[in-house]
Amino acid sequence: MRILVYPHDLGIGGSQLNAIGLAAAVRDRGHEVVVFGRPGILVAHVQSLGLEFIEAPCPGKRPSPTIARAIADLIDTRSIDVLHGYEWPPALECAFAARLRPSAVSMSTVMSMSVPGFIPRMQPLVVGTEQIAAAERRRGRHNIAVIEPPVDLETNNPRLDVGTKEFRERYGLDPDRPIIVSVTRFARELKLEGTLAAIDAVAELARSDVSPPQLVLVGDGPARGEVEERIRQVAGRSGSSVVTLTGELADPRPAYAAADIALGMGGSALRALAFSKPLIVQGESGFWKLLTQDSLDEFLWQGWYGVGADPKDGAATLIAVLRQLLADPASRSELGRFGLSTVTARFSLIGAAERQAKYYRDAIDGRPSTARTIASELEALARYGGYYAAKRSRRVFGREQADDFNARPVASRTRGRAVTR
Repeated sequence: MRILVYPHDLGIGGSQLNAIGLAAAVRDRGHEVVVFGRPGILVAHVQSLGLEFIEAPCPGKRPSPTIARAIADLIDTRSIDVLHGYEWPPALECAFAARLRPSAVSMSTVMSMSVPGFIPRMQPLVVGTEQIAAAERRRGRHNIAVIEPPVDLETNNPRLDVGTKEFRERYGLDPDRPIIVSVTRFARELKLEGTLAAIDAVAELARSDVSPPQLVLVGDGPARGEVEERIRQVAGRSGSSVVTLTGELADPRPAYAAADIALGMGGSALRALAFSKPLIVQGESGFWKLLTQDSLDEFLWQGWYGVGADPKDGAATLIAVLRQLLADPASRSELGRFGLSTVTARFSLIGAAERQAKYYRDAIDGRPSTARTIASELEALARYGGYYAAKRSRRVFGREQADDFNARPVASRTRGRAVTR
């Protein structure tokens, strides 16, 4: 098969890293794969894996007819069989390109916490959790599969020397104090609340504990200013800094390896497990929960995320879990081993690539009739029109959200329902 993989952007992010890692792993199984998109920091990662990168034209507004036509030209010149868009703008642009060149099929992956209703329902879709897949089936979508965020265990594992000592020295980390690490993007939706709660929690522990922990935040994003301001506030109250902000790292593995305790959600949580670290899963509305044998099924159902009762509870909830772990090094080691065994058994990149290649073949073999596809796309176009009109209205009234589909997660809409599979 000849496959075009199109991440929604090539800045650091979980969806993009999943797209690139799976692209290389599918290539290694004998298929021709190119990565298409606008240039970003991850182009170097694409090229380091030996994948060809094809630069997309500047899109203007999304979805972009200019990009759809560029993809259609690649179908002609490269004999592309499958167009695979990650997140909704590439999903729609791939669908438009396949309408222009019906010899190719389009499919999409959505790693956001909910799926836009205007992605055509006849387009094969991959999501990251069983809970989201179940919600989409209830909405009438049947061509749906689950690939949980995979981890390349050859490049992420505790046996590797990834420069941990140099990382500690570079950022002046105290070898006698426990290190808590969060590798994240500073987005206002989904993630900022938890990041600020983590800063407050560690600052409180620093004031009250004999051997206070130190928090290392790895990341960047539109809410970085709020993060930096909170760090300044807690430093002013305590008289010293207990938080280290590294900024965005192209290779965050030394941070994972240096951690005594990891905080995270989604793919970042799983990469922490690959380094055999005890994991406290971050969510929204005050949600923090330790990964244990008892909580594993919850995360396998809803993903590495959760929704609490009240954002104001976040710091206190996290403090309680951290105190438990900080006081018990043996428990930390045991939980780290459990996390590594979990990610090895269920989240390996090799297994995910095999499932992904099967979905590509199924998309080619099971493509619906042209009439059904066009009907599905017209319905999606109408739904997109409604979405865009509502978005314009929110903008007028100052209520626009930068990331709509992480701002309305399935987990928050289904909280309290019985878990059924």
